[in-house]
Amino acid sequence: MVTSLLERCVEPQENHGLPRPGLHRRSLLRTAVVGVSAAAFGGSLWRGAAHASPAQPGPGPYGALGAADAQGLQLPRGFTGRVIARSGQRVANSSYTWHSAPDGGACFVDGRGWIYVSNSEIDPAGGAGAVRFDSSGTVTGAYRILSDTRLNCAGGATPWQTWLSCEEISRGYVYETDPFGVRAAVRRDAMGRFKHEAAAADPVRRTVYLTEDESNGCLYRFTPTTWGDLSSGRLQVLTAGSAASGSFTWTDIPDPDGSPTATRSQVAGAKRFNGGEGCHYADDTVWFTTKGDNRVWQLNLLSATYELAYDDSLIGGGGAPLTGVDNVTGSASGDLYVAEDGGSMDICVITPGGVVAPFLRLQGQSGSEITGPAFSPDGSRLYFSSQRGTSGSASGGITYEVTGPFRT
Repeated sequence: MVTSLLERCVEPQENHGLPRPGLHRRSLLRTAVVGVSAAAFGGSLWRGAAHASPAQPGPGPYGALGAADAQGLQLPRGFTGRVIARSGQRVANSSYTWHSAPDGGACFVDGRGWIYVSNSEIDPAGGAGAVRFDSSGTVTGAYRILSDTRLNCAGGATPWQTWLSCEEISRGYVYETDPFGVRAAVRRDAMGRFKHEAAAADPVRRTVYLTEDESNGCLYRFTPTTWGDLSSGRLQVLTAGSAASGSFTWTDIPDPDGSPTATRSQVAGAKRFNGGEGCHYADDTVWFTTKGDNRVWQLNLLSATYELAYDDSLIGGGGAPLTGVDNVTGSASGDLYVAEDGGSMDICVITPGGVVAPFLRLQGQSGSEITGPAFSPDGSRLYFSSQRGTSGSASGGITYEVTGPFRT
């Protein structure tokens, strides 16, 4: 499995408008090993484990949260946090002023350390920026990678080391960007025009899953004509019944441009999801969240079935630990980390055993939301943002790093 996955990620490809980073083959293989490992093994504990019921509250793998630190950050014992960027202020060792309303994010390997990419959910002049770290975790620079786009909310990383930045507007676009800040971003029209939210690449089936932030939105997949080139391909929508679990199929979208008929209204039987948000792929499974009903969905690709991994309405006594579900990522252990838009300003962990518990909490930021959770390539650091910080405004965003003994 690992060998075939690596071959798929590093096979020679043409540039197709956004050249790949200038790394020699050995570097690409090293990158693929780090970048694909979570996808190859991160969900292994979930495979085939159709839960009798969605996740329920219980003791988290890291224990109870401690008292808030000077930054208002509550963490379990053994974990520490720091601020790496603030909206409107220059990032350390750079001339880049960190963007307002930081949103979806991801980490990428480079030859000296890693890069954290972050969207800017403002309109107009959204886009995305990046922070570069050396191998010790020191911030060494920051820069803009996408400009003059609108409400860039979430997105997703590709196996060929690009960032897909998604516009959360009616008939919005997906932009493929270069985390290394060298090459110009490219608009990917073939991926459809709708209210994009998140994207998750599947290197096994060579496709990209896309969520839609509408109350009657859909889940899509885009299969490029050539893996590694998103300039052309096939956009499809998930079709299924109305139940919370069952089987599904994929059906072609006749007009990905979405005009005059919206993409979500073109296919009879398209399954509706209430406010699609984060999306994460690992080990033949796609997890995605819907904020309108506070659910985490699990798409089992081997069996072509779907089910609920979490539903706050199924937790009795009003004790749901996770509300306002939003961005989601995963760790190499198979744990899911789900950020809250509001709620208690938590990032909650959902374990492969079906336990949901708070992992961290921000105090004094009730007018904000948590966005952009992403692990460093070695899995030892978690990055995320408070989109509006303590001020409650887009100009008050704060981006954090948490370091500690994460499960591997």
